[in-house]
Amino acid sequence: MIKKYDRAFKEYAVKLSYERGKGQIVVIERELGITPSCLNRWRQDFEKYGSGSFCGTGYLKLTPNQFVVTELENKIKDSEIALEILKKGTGPVAQGKIATKQFIEENKNKFSILKMCAVLGVSRTTYYRRKKQELSGTESRIILLKQEIVSIFNEHKQTYGCRKITKELHERGFKIQSAQVTNYMRMLGLRSKTKRKYKHTTDSNHNHYIFPNVLNRQFTVDAPAKAWVSDITYIQTVKGFVYLTIIMDLFDRKIIGWSLSNGMTTKETTLPAWEMAVKNRKVTKDLIFHSDKGVQYANKMFSNALKSHKFVRQSMSRKQNHNDNAVCESFFRSFKLELIHGSTLLTRKQMKAEVHEYIENWYNKKRRHSFLNYTSIEEFGKIHGLT
Repeated sequence: MIKKYDRAFKEYAVKLSYERGKGQIVVIERELGITPSCLNRWRQDFEKYGSGSFCGTGYLKLTPNQFVVTELENKIKDSEIALEILKKGTGPVAQGKIATKQFIEENKNKFSILKMCAVLGVSRTTYYRRKKQELSGTESRIILLKQEIVSIFNEHKQTYGCRKITKELHERGFKIQSAQVTNYMRMLGLRSKTKRKYKHTTDSNHNHYIFPNVLNRQFTVDAPAKAWVSDITYIQTVKGFVYLTIIMDLFDRKIIGWSLSNGMTTKETTLPAWEMAVKNRKVTKDLIFHSDKGVQYANKMFSNALKSHKFVRQSMSRKQNHNDNAVCESFFRSFKLELIHGSTLLTRKQMKAEVHEYIENWYNKKRRHSFLNYTSIEEFGKIHGLT
């Protein structure tokens, strides 16, 4: 049977051999009961590896220089792990104890619990105690609330602020104040996109018909088909620009007519949008149709189309006064923010499909509007018997 010696014994034997001298090695082996030549091997190991000697089975023997390099490598690796934990865990820690516990649970197969607690400044005792406890009703509700807030934020194209998210939560059965939603959004790092300045495409330098500003910025009306507003904007595609013309009823802010065209002629822009509008909503004798002074609205062809419906009064914004048609401009800012900005360029065919989806299925049906007390156009229409 081969006798095994621990590290402390080997170090003692080597130290003793240095104290007595090399000539006493055989004597020392006899005194310590070591087999012949053992002490010589131990001395050779110690001379080569120093404190790295006698590390045991399964461990690498390292020279002092190798040991220093290994220590540095281990420290670098440890720092990289700590940095990764911080990057992933800072957000949950900012959200509170529940989110921190969830983070540790979800990552315990990747990082050690001891390491995560140390890096994130979490007490291991508290973590294990909370792990054994069932979540309280309040804690479960907060988790569900945060999940719903993230879901609503992403469902609504990351454009909803705290008020619209609060209204949506109310519709889903949650009782919560907008101030609380604001706090949770801040904790979750959710920030709605901001609108950019709208650029105008109007060509008002012409000798066509000009009409007075009958609407006079009266953007709130008490019934449908009392005032319609219209405007045109451009959209860049892979192969040049396309032009979106919209007609909106000020009563419910619904886009009742629209056209997406490759050109800017009346036949391509305002005329098809008008034809769609009169199919979607009945024209009344009190209707005011308001636009800017663009040539697409100020020509004989379009004026005759309006005149074919008796008692329609045409209204135009004053020159260089874009606020006279502020509601349309607000729509286009939202449209470009929610659909265009940050997206890759599409083909004209793809863009038409996207615009149809945005107007008909998103804007007119699902999107909440502050003007409508944070209801959707579809919900508002049902209340007032509109289709």
